[in-house]
Amino acid sequence: MSLDHDSDQVHPTDEMGAPPAEAATDIYVQRFTVAYDYPVAFTRDLFAATNPVFVRAVTRQDPDKLARIMVLVDEGVAAALPGLTEAVAAYVAAHADRLELVAAPEVIPGGEGCKNDPALVERLQRRVVALGVDRHSVIVAIGGGAVLDLVGYVAATVHRGIRHVRVPTTVLGQNDSGVGVKNGVNAFGQKNLLGSFAPPFAVLNDAAFLDRLDPREKTAGMAEAVKVALIRDGAFFAWLEAEAAALRAHRRAALDRLVRRCAELHMIQIAGGGDPFERGSARPLDYGHWSAHKLELLTDHGLRHGEAVAIGLALDARYSVLAGHLAAGGEERVHALLTALGLPVWHPMLEAPELLRGLGEFREHLGGELTITLLAGIGRGIEVHEMDETLIRDAIAWLKARAA
Repeated sequence: MSLDHDSDQVHPTDEMGAPPAEAATDIYVQRFTVAYDYPVAFTRDLFAATNPVFVRAVTRQDPDKLARIMVLVDEGVAAALPGLTEAVAAYVAAHADRLELVAAPEVIPGGEGCKNDPALVERLQRRVVALGVDRHSVIVAIGGGAVLDLVGYVAATVHRGIRHVRVPTTVLGQNDSGVGVKNGVNAFGQKNLLGSFAPPFAVLNDAAFLDRLDPREKTAGMAEAVKVALIRDGAFFAWLEAEAAALRAHRRAALDRLVRRCAELHMIQIAGGGDPFERGSARPLDYGHWSAHKLELLTDHGLRHGEAVAIGLALDARYSVLAGHLAAGGEERVHALLTALGLPVWHPMLEAPELLRGLGEFREHLGGELTITLLAGIGRGIEVHEMDETLIRDAIAWLKARAA
């Protein structure tokens, strides 16, 4: 930390207490940095009593102190795994010398709808306070990306920040949103309008959760892997092409590798991209998302997030070619891979007049300057500050023609 002081001299004030006009101004520039670190674990059967990953992660900063934990479970996950809450309680009991539940694990609504419910946010905040959960306690969220966003927001806003452990249960949660530093809920018709940048205390990825995941959810989560490969890792994109059949069949080894490499690339971008809290306007990890966010809303979330992202990737790949950034044929590879994985590349709402409003909303979310990531090559992104609406419509027509 440093404190810089720029001043010539001290001037007396007049009888009203104000300094004379010629007085020098004292300016103190406060500077400090805060180091963040959190484990991102890849394991299987996280809540088996003999698996030490959870207890070590939760108690890592205070290993000699009993950790008080509050556990919130996505209702969709609880329904798919009826014994999950009991397994969590049994795990804590098996490690009673280091862990303590403040209450029985609580099941909460999941899916994108949970992020549209201000009453649910307030109810959970009140629950945290009522249970005496403080800044040395831990709030554990087990669920999909929407529940992680919601609980992360609650944890970040009570007591100005409570330790938050994420246990993602979807491909999308494990390979993308779970390892990031953002939390938020939807408001006023906009996705993630209210939120915080608050790094998690730990991210614990249990591959066993993916075994029971709905096939559509497994496939939808792969879109973020295609995205990060397109902007950062051409070799990973080529691997996705080679393994598309195995991935579409959700074979365990291929899916595990996809999840891990995608998470690694997201972590590299967050740590090394120079802007983890998005102070600037560039958002390379949002490639394909300007239209995806709007499509989710226009379809009333009939499209899953990953499905909307897949369409956005295909759209912006074709636009990249039309705008002269990407060599012709690159968009064909993107379209072919998405199709091979079983992801959608077309939806009629692409032709809705409201779609182009997504650009304006994206600009506002960025703080006024439009910055869109497009493709300069497979594995290489490029930032632009404007998009031609005529070319966007041409790209939409190209996608429609292939869907016919």
